[in-house]
Amino acid sequence: MSFRTRTKICGLTRAEDALAAVDAGADALGLVFYPPSPRAVTIEQAAEVVADVPAFVSVTALFVNPTVEQVQSVLDAVRIDLLQFHGDEDEAFCAQFNRPYIKAIRVRQASDVVASCVRFPSALAVLLDSYKPGVPGGTGETFDWSLVPQSDDLKPIILAGGLNPNNVAFAIEQVKPFAVDISGGVEATLDGVEQKGVKDPGKINAFLDEVYRVDANTRKISSNKH
Repeated sequence: MSFRTRTKICGLTRAEDALAAVDAGADALGLVFYPPSPRAVTIEQAAEVVADVPAFVSVTALFVNPTVEQVQSVLDAVRIDLLQFHGDEDEAFCAQFNRPYIKAIRVRQASDVVASCVRFPSALAVLLDSYKPGVPGGTGETFDWSLVPQSDDLKPIILAGGLNPNNVAFAIEQVKPFAVDISGGVEATLDGVEQKGVKDPGKINAFLDEVYRVDANTRKISSNKH
């Protein structure tokens, strides 16, 4: 059994923040291609953000109900390793781009998770986010983590929604996800106001340190049992 929780820093808009996430040890970086989002980037911005991201760090492109042309235009111009769909896309749409993909689910009840794993058999994982009417993600709010079923039959779970350095350890202990995904929880503040899309390197490091700490504790507990 693996005790390493993978990590993704999403909503990046600046190259320096992408490199700060890489330096802190993030496994994946996320770019938002959804214009209504305050963290959205243009194709030109995205190319600059990931220009110096090294090998073995995955770059993810997030879309919400895009057209085929919109997705393809990003793939043609930006280094993208993984697609992430947050809208009402069906499996056929998600699977047509010759890229691995994950499907985001806004959780209202436990059956949402199971049903989504069944509906998207070709997805590499399902990302669980908070449900808020009319908002496809990025709410900054947690959901009831007890709704996530503990089953080996499910696809790998990526936990998102309201995570921060203060609650990620408890989230990992309760949900035992394959990965955790954070955006707003590591953003900079100016005069108490969150600067959406601008990351705080100190918060990124604090978040990842907590992930490493809880993983190490889990390994220690497991080894003591044997």
